[in-house]
Amino acid sequence: MRMHGLSAIVAAVLVVMCTAPGCADRRDATVVAGKAGPVKVYSVQRKGYVMSERVVKSEEEWKKQLTAEQFNILRKKGTEQAGTGKYAHTHDHGVYRCAGCGLDLFRSEDKYESGTGWPSFFAPIAPENVATAVDNSLFSRRTEVLCPRCGGHLGHVFDDGPKPTGLRYCMNSAALDFVVAGK
Repeated sequence: MRMHGLSAIVAAVLVVMCTAPGCADRRDATVVAGKAGPVKVYSVQRKGYVMSERVVKSEEEWKKQLTAEQFNILRKKGTEQAGTGKYAHTHDHGVYRCAGCGLDLFRSEDKYESGTGWPSFFAPIAPENVATAVDNSLFSRRTEVLCPRCGGHLGHVFDDGPKPTGLRYCMNSAALDFVVAGK
């Protein structure tokens, strides 16, 4: 019994340490932002692929543009508490975009209720509209999902999703902006 309590305390301390500011900087993640040249992405508005310039800003510029929560998630690789995000249970028809740069990421038709408390999608708008990187934080190996245009952290992708892809793109609401179809 005494050992169980000690294990819980050690685990809690390790979680706090690995989610503290700066821990994200130690993740084995491919840096997307800052790479030279344009990126090929799918545009819902243009109904096809376009070349788009990467968005590169200083930390101060991001802080001015984003809310504190968006900055923590998109730029510092944080996460919102399950069930608290504004899009966790949204069922409107439209497109989810990167809150950092406005890139089209997911369609509402590809969203489903995963029961996790985060907005979940079984596929992005196009494979080129998301980037992935290895994330070894929290003593596990996960696949981080990033915006290929601004490098913002969006969430993670898991292989326990529904057909047809079998994937679950588990995203942070604060990393997304939703645009209702037709607007």
